[in-house]
Amino acid sequence: MTSISQPSAYSLPPLPSLPSTAMPPVMPPGLPGAGGAEGGGFKDFLLSSIRDVNSAQQQADRAMESLFTGGDVNPAEVLTAVQKADLAFRLLMEVRNKVLQAYDEVRAIQL
Repeated sequence: MTSISQPSAYSLPPLPSLPSTAMPPVMPPGLPGAGGAEGGGFKDFLLSSIRDVNSAQQQADRAMESLFTGGDVNPAEVLTAVQKADLAFRLLMEVRNKVLQAYDEVRAIQL
């Protein structure tokens, strides 16, 4: 029976140490936390997202109205616009739920 403390013939060499000056992660411009003059922060990102979702819903409503009134519109495009608006709204609601959950966790912290 072999002892666990003995080194194996198949042991790996030690990993080299990481440099002490690690580079910060690269983020695409325009995202929250990306920094720079164009990065307005989470509030601006959230407001922009709400406007985008609203625009997608209005576009889907116009497409449905055009389809129902006999306009020259492809039903597949209407379905795609409605699904896109629905997905964008559900994603926005999930972001809202996560923000509220984080707020509740911070609020519950005892000082």
